[in-house]
Amino acid sequence: MTDRELLELAAKSIGKKIEWRLMSGGWHDGKTLQFIGPYEGWNPLTNDGDALRLAVKLKLSTQTGSNTSWASSCTPDKTGEPWIGEDHKGDPYAATRRAIVRAAAEIDQLKGK
Repeated sequence: MTDRELLELAAKSIGKKIEWRLMSGGWHDGKTLQFIGPYEGWNPLTNDGDALRLAVKLKLSTQTGSNTSWASSCTPDKTGEPWIGEDHKGDPYAATRRAIVRAAAEIDQLKGK
C-alpha cells in the first residue's frame, strides 16, 4: 500500500478526508501532489504529534522493541485486532508512526467488511 493510500485510510478512520492538489516543483515531471489533511499540515507518517493524536483518537496501543514497533486496537486484556509491526530500519520514531498509520488504515478497512 502506498503512503498516499495509508494516509487516506487513516484519515477516513477518524471520519476525515484528505484533499490532494497538484503543485508545481516536482523533481521529475515538474508537478507533485500535495495534500491538505484533515487538519492543517496533518501528516502522521512524518509528524510525531499527528501520529500520537491519531493513536489516541482511535484508542490504539503501541509497543516498541529493540528492532520493531507495533500498533493495534488491541485492548489491555489482549482482545481486538492483531498487532501491526514495522521494522525500525534505523529510525524507531518513523517505524512507530508508520505502525500507527497502518493500524488506523486497517481499522478503516475492517469497518468496510
